[in-house]
Formats: sequence, C-alpha cells, structure tokens
Amino acid sequence: MKTQKNFQQKRRFGKNSIIQTLAFFWIAFLFNSGNLFPQNSVTSSISGTIKSDMIEKKIDSLLSLMTLKEKIGQLVLYSGSWDVTGPPSDVGNKEKYEKLKNGEVGAMLNVVSVAGTTELQKTVIENSRLKIPLLFGYDVIHGFKTIFPVPLAESASWDLEAIRKSSSIAAKEATASGINWAYGPMVDISRDARWGRVMEGAGEDPFLGSKIAVARIQGFQGDDLSKNSTLAACAKHFAAYGFAEGGRDYNTVSVGEFELHNTILPPFKAAAKAGVATMMNAFNEIDGIPATGHKELQRDILKESWDWDGFIVSDWASIAEMIPHGYAKDEVHAAERAILAGSDMDMEGRAYEKGLEQLVKEGKVDEKLIEDAARRILRVKYQLGLFDDPYKYCDKEREKNDIYTKENLEASRDVAKKSIVLLKNDNEILPLKKDIKSIAVIGALANDKDSPIGSWRGMATANSAVSLLEGIKAAVSKTVKVSYAKGVKIGVGERSFIKELDVNREDLTGISEAVSIAKEAEVVVLAIGEEAFQSGEGRSQVSITLTAPQQKLFEAVWAANKNIVAVLMNGRPLAISNIAKKTPAILETWHLGSESGNAIADVLFGDYNPSGKLPVSFPRNVGQMPLYYNIKNTGRPTNKNDMVFWSHYTDEQNEALFPFGFGLSYTTFEYKNLELDVSSFTSGGAITVSVTLANTGKRKGKEVVQLYIRDIIGSITRPVKELKGFELVELDAGKSKTVSFTINEETIQFYTANKKWEAEPGQFKVFVGGSSKTTLEADFSFKK
Repeated sequence: MKTQKNFQQKRRFGKNSIIQTLAFFWIAFLFNSGNLFPQNSVTSSISGTIKSDMIEKKIDSLLSLMTLKEKIGQLVLYSGSWDVTGPPSDVGNKEKYEKLKNGEVGAMLNVVSVAGTTELQKTVIENSRLKIPLLFGYDVIHGFKTIFPVPLAESASWDLEAIRKSSSIAAKEATASGINWAYGPMVDISRDARWGRVMEGAGEDPFLGSKIAVARIQGFQGDDLSKNSTLAACAKHFAAYGFAEGGRDYNTVSVGEFELHNTILPPFKAAAKAGVATMMNAFNEIDGIPATGHKELQRDILKESWDWDGFIVSDWASIAEMIPHGYAKDEVHAAERAILAGSDMDMEGRAYEKGLEQLVKEGKVDEKLIEDAARRILRVKYQLGLFDDPYKYCDKEREKNDIYTKENLEASRDVAKKSIVLLKNDNEILPLKKDIKSIAVIGALANDKDSPIGSWRGMATANSAVSLLEGIKAAVSKTVKVSYAKGVKIGVGERSFIKELDVNREDLTGISEAVSIAKEAEVVVLAIGEEAFQSGEGRSQVSITLTAPQQKLFEAVWAANKNIVAVLMNGRPLAISNIAKKTPAILETWHLGSESGNAIADVLFGDYNPSGKLPVSFPRNVGQMPLYYNIKNTGRPTNKNDMVFWSHYTDEQNEALFPFGFGLSYTTFEYKNLELDVSSFTSGGAITVSVTLANTGKRKGKEVVQLYIRDIIGSITRPVKELKGFELVELDAGKSKTVSFTINEETIQFYTANKKWEAEPGQFKVFVGGSSKTTLEADFSFKK
C-alpha cells in the first residue's frame, strides 16, 4: 500500500536532528520488532503470555520517550465534526486539527470512511513527533450498513451463536470502513420500559445479559484482535445506567451495594473476564457520586478486584458534566475527580487537555496515574496491530466489497426471524396459508421502510429496510389479494436521531379506509407500535401504551373483522392489555433491521416456526414499572383471610401480562420427568438436573429450556427465582430429548452479607420449563 510505504520512509527519515533520528530508529525498531512474531496470527511457538510481555516492554520504551503533554494527548478523544478529508473551516476544528498534528489526540469518533480515517491517520503519522496511531471509534450497536435487529430484539432469540455472528458481521463491515473500535455492546440491565435505551440492551436478567454480553464481545473481537476484520469492543455503561429513576434518561440512580453487585455488575464482570478491550462509564450518579468520578467502581472493582487491563472511556462529555452534577466546580476540578477515579479517556469533554497538566504541576495528580491511563490505551493499539500498520483498516477494496453484501443481508434475515416472539395464537390462526384469498395489511408501520432500521442505525441508508407489506407480497402468489391502508399516522415531521419526534396523538384520519378493506379481507395483519425514534437515547416516555389514534384504529378494525393478527413493532415492552384480550394472534417483531419484512413474512406464513422468548417482562399497565420476574418476596407476599394487608395493587394484578422467558411456537412442548441425580452436594461437588422435553405438536420447532433456582434462606433476602441456565433445543414433531444442567457451587453464589461472592449452605428449589412462570420444581441442598 502506497500510504504504508510513505509511513515507513517518513517514520525513519523524517527528521534532521541526530538525537531525534536515533530516537526514531529506536522507536521504529520497537514498533516493527513485532514482525518477528506477526500480530496477525497466533503462532504455536509464541504463547499469549510472551506476546503480552513483548507488548508491555514496547509500551515501557514508548512511555519513556513521551512528554507529559503527549501522554495526556493519548487520553483525548475528539469527534470528527468536520469534513476530515479537507481542511477544517471553523476555529474549534482547526484547533483539533493542530492537536492531531502535534500528537495530542489519542482517538477520533464519527470518522466513518476509509478516506476519512486514512487522512487523519496520515495527519498524525506524518506530522507528530512519536507517530502514535489513532483509534477510530463509532457506535456499532446492531449493525453498520447491514442492520440487524435492535439488541433487545436480538436478545429475544436466546441464540448466542446467532448473536455472535451478527456482531462479527457488523465488525467486518465497520472495519472495512476504517473503524477499529465499537462503542458496544451495551450491557446495562434495565427493568423499566419507560427508559428509551432499554432497546439497546439484553433486558432485565443478569444471567442472560452476561451470556449475551460475552457473545457480542466475541463477535466484535474474534479470536485475534489484530485481524483487520475484528475491532475493539466497549462494554457500557459502567455502571447502573439502566436503573435511572423514573426511567428518565441520564437521571439519578439510587441502589444499594448488594443490588449493585448481584444485579447490575455481573454482565460487566463477564465482559471483563471475556477480555473486552474497553469499557465506557455512565452519565448517571450512583448514590451521590457520578459514575465518571466513582473510584470504587472504576479503580477498586473493575481495575483492581477484577484485574482488568483495558481502558475506560467516558461517555460523551461525562467528565465535564460532573460540573452540573454538582460534583466538580470547573473543568480542571472535573479532570482531577475523573483521573483519580480511574477514567482513562475523555470523550469530547475537553477537561483532560485543559486540566491534567496543571494538576500534575500543582501536585494534585500523580503523573503515574496519567501514565497508567496512557499505557492502557497504548496496549489496545498494540493489540490491534496499529503500530505495525497504522493503515491496516484503510482498505478501499474492502470498503467496496465487504459491506452490505447479499450474504450479510441473508444473515440479517436469519437473526431477525429468530428474534420474533409469538405472544398469542388462539385457534391456531397462525401460520397463515399462502393460498389465502385476501389479506388486509393495515398500519403506517406496515409500509414503513425506515422504522425497522431502529434508533442506533449506524451507516444504514434511510428507508432501506424491507417493509412488512413488501415481505407479505413477496411471500404469497399473485392470486392473493393484498390490500393496504395506512390507517392513522404515528410520527409526523422530521425523523432525526438528535431531535424529538413529533408523535400524532389526535388525528384519526385514515381509520375509515382501514375499516373498509378489513371488512373485505379473510384476515387482517395490523402493524402497530412505535416508530424507530420513539425509543433510544433521550427517548424516555411516561406512557408505554399505543397512541390514542392507534388504539382507536385497532378498535375500529376489530369491530369490522375479528380475524386479526397484531404485529407489534417497538423498541421497548408495551402495555397492550386491551389488544391482548381481544385479538386472537400477536407477534412481537420489534425493530428487526434491514430484512424486517421478509423475516416477519417467514413467520407469518410458517416458513419459520417462531422460537423467540421475551428477555423482558411485558406489563399490564405502566404503573407496574419497574417490572421484573426475579423479585423479592416481601414480608407479605400473598393474600391472607381476604384482607387488604398484602403487597399488591387494588386496581391491577401484580403479574406481568407476558412474563420474562415467555414465547409460543406453532408446535407444543411438554416438560416432564424432572430429576436430580443427588439431592445434596458440598463444595467441589455438583448436581445434575435433567428433564424430558417432548415436541407434542405436528411441526418441527425450537424451544428454549430454562433453568431457575431459588435460594430459600440467605444472609440477604434472595429473589423468588433466578435464571441460571438455558439451552436452545430443536425437535422434530413427536420427538423428545433429555436436557441436562449442572448445578455447582458457582451456580448458587451471590454477593452475600459478608460482602464477597460465595455460596451459602442451605435449602434450594430448582425449576425447569419454558418461561419464568414454570412450576415444575424439585428441592436440593448445599452443605459446606
């Protein structure tokens, strides 16, 4: 590559000073000595430990040559807010450009093209003193150009291999466009559907969330971070962002130490153990301390207790935002708070570049802390192989050939259909027959090619998804009459990631046309829910019901034709009690990505038997929020003597409308013969739990077999059920299989009153079934 040759020449011979030339020869030797043991392959003769030791020695040598300003520069992350292939036009961006040339920037975000990343990398390599390559980050959340289901939807597949594959494809596309660092996965546990970013996570359960976090990280990072098709992942938001009070984004979080360790931190710990390269801290405070300035979280737990060697990046300006939090008086004070707490990189906060040098000179910050942060960032750059070739992700041929391919779209369709959850199917109205005479397709979302792309849509082209209407028409023969009526509008005006969506809450125009075609059709497919930009960052809602016009549309269509299949499209759980009561069939299809319409049609017409299970509980009413299956029992959990003195609502049930883990199939499954090989075990031992799963229906199908436990008595109160295992099983009609799980000491561990993870002796229950509401149970005990 011509650019690479220029880099090699200028790195070696670009200075006249004898001292500088010798320094550059030494640096070149250090950087290129990795060629003895190529970073793009894992050789049998060099162990991972030796390779890691080599990197550490290179970092030591490089740090010894760096000035304080250059070390601080590695901690600075800028957004590419100008056309980076040309000179910046405004003062602020000119300043950024000069700092790039001076080696005072460690990373860039939102520079998304080979041309752009090449130009900025070239700016640093050809102008800065030490020629330390840049990281290029981007929000790769559920795809890059080819869009996959939103993360909450994909989590409904419970298919870890499919999830890993989608992240792998997203990484391949992003790296083909110059990106080497993804700001994902989001691993926040959330129990409140009002929070808009619930669509970006894996739901309400820490066990499932941990498994999915690892699958996404493995997809992004692969088995070798130095390959040009893998990138550094970033687990976020550390920590407790999903527990924002009132479900309002960026809001205060108040949780206890035991809730923090037992519910919120497990996915992050799993991510750290899986070797995630980076983590992002959170906007929120936790019990009075902003996460960005939280030493116990970042230094004590993450870096020391978990022995994690990656780096922590702030969320956008979250260091500077400690000022309005009331935790720092100015940017210099914010920089002090953040670096002492363990925040390594400042994303667009401008606090580190303004404050750290002064703080070191004043003796308020030890330079070793800055050096440690720089070391962590340099480590990731070495692991990516950027010192061997800063332009390794700048490949125009890959940018032409590896993005939005036929194979990637096929993978998107595959994951999308696996993410669909069948919530109701009275009288087996589904699957629809392809020779049906007439179908009325109703709803603005049915002909919407943009909302399926979702909120975090990467570099997707607007209106590029396959719509539900297109998918249905492609699935049936030309003899089937497919009529369409838009019904009522949902969003009106501009769709934008950064602006509020204007939602129609009054206009009923379009209902009469919908009723007219519903009367003439054998079946109605009614698409209802949310547009893409009703969920996502900054999009919290006090109401999680359908808009009033959509409610009225449903009632009118149902009065005209009760043979309705409701197709929900949404980024959060919705309160749909009225619809669930009346309509015979409900498909939860979320926002499914590029191939949405084809995937939904695959399920509607039985080409794919739905296998999804809910990763979140669906409420009956928004007043139940926060809602989750793994609740505590309270001292008054049930009704006694028909009196009011128990934990309940007087106007609604406690239970979810559709519980965590729930999902139907076009076949039926039976669980029986739950057995434990022993009824008790001790440290070092284990119990094997087995159950017989039988496909008692007429179709081949998949079932997610779920194992839950209950710790009856603990040093702190324990949930009524906790997911501790699952297996996705496919069975032909009439076939059965014995599914086994192992329960050992690790399975029953939790963060106890002793403030450590351990298994406590006592009595337990184990439950196995097809959802969190399973009642098939057995007892066992653990003895120290």
